[in-house]
Amino acid sequence: MTETPQVHPAQRNQGLTAPRDGAGTPRRRPFYDWLTRRGPRNPAAGRHVISTVIRSRRAAALGALLCLLVVAVAACGNGNGRPRAAVTSASRTTSGTPAPSTPTSQLPSGTGTSPATAAPAGTTAKSPGTRPSTGLPPTPGPGLPASLLGRDWERMPTDRKVVALTFDAGANADGVAPILATLAREQVPATFFLTGQFAESYPAQVRDIAAGGYRLGNHSMTHPYFTKLTDAEIRGQVLGAEHDIRSASGGDPRPLFRFPFGDRDQRTIAAVNALGYVPVRWTVDTLGWQGTSGGRSVASVTDRVVSALTPGEIVLMHLGSHPQDHSLLDADALPGIITALRDRGYGVVTLSALLA
Repeated sequence: MTETPQVHPAQRNQGLTAPRDGAGTPRRRPFYDWLTRRGPRNPAAGRHVISTVIRSRRAAALGALLCLLVVAVAACGNGNGRPRAAVTSASRTTSGTPAPSTPTSQLPSGTGTSPATAAPAGTTAKSPGTRPSTGLPPTPGPGLPASLLGRDWERMPTDRKVVALTFDAGANADGVAPILATLAREQVPATFFLTGQFAESYPAQVRDIAAGGYRLGNHSMTHPYFTKLTDAEIRGQVLGAEHDIRSASGGDPRPLFRFPFGDRDQRTIAAVNALGYVPVRWTVDTLGWQGTSGGRSVASVTDRVVSALTPGEIVLMHLGSHPQDHSLLDADALPGIITALRDRGYGVVTLSALLA
């Protein structure tokens, strides 16, 4: 009976048994022979060296594959080549959380800003957890005088009897045509604060606004609560909106910015200043966004503007219609508001007067 040749454990485990000829005599490869000849007179030692070399080669190949995977992932990035918002981006990044639709009673003190300014239907807005204030002083943005930094302006600093009419755009564009028609007919200037999503969803209306020569402002990318964003997310929101507004209009929204929902603190004001923007709030909100179903009317909208009348007044109105009753109270009240202002000796200016 032919004796079964003995195989070293190192060969058995690694599949390194030397091949044999028809007579059962091992056929050694040159590298195998060299190792066993040059090494000590112990065949097991040679076979152990071969096993070690092969294991090293396998490890090196695996390491190279992992490096290639890391480089490929890093090169892909987020795939859109744009800043992240909350995006991104300002990549227009959004979460699965719907844009908040908050009643006036639940808004930050002194806001009363409309849910109609929120992102268009079918879109989402990011609402991360609250972030602590950095406590850092505001850093001047490009070309911003120090006198404009560190605050959210509620009126223009003037004794002249002038008013700035401002319109926030975010939900829909139903009021754009009648508002532009009234402004053109009355030869009255205005300032329009646009979200990036509005500019992306309604580029034709944005072009119409820009073609009328009206001043543009930045209203964020997706209309989130800014005090709940990190500084990086704020940067994405502001720069993402700036990109989309410029793309749609050909105009530059800088340096005017309005916080969504009027939600701000010293940290967020400083972050916006550092990006080259001056935050502009309002003296009075017409509350036309609450619609007829919310108990508002053309008369109540007009009365709110007249009752708050003061030199440098900033009036907040909205471009969108009410989502349920589809009323356009700000657009409908605009002719009467202009007449009431003129009757009281007031003129209308853009927010460029704030920057003068």
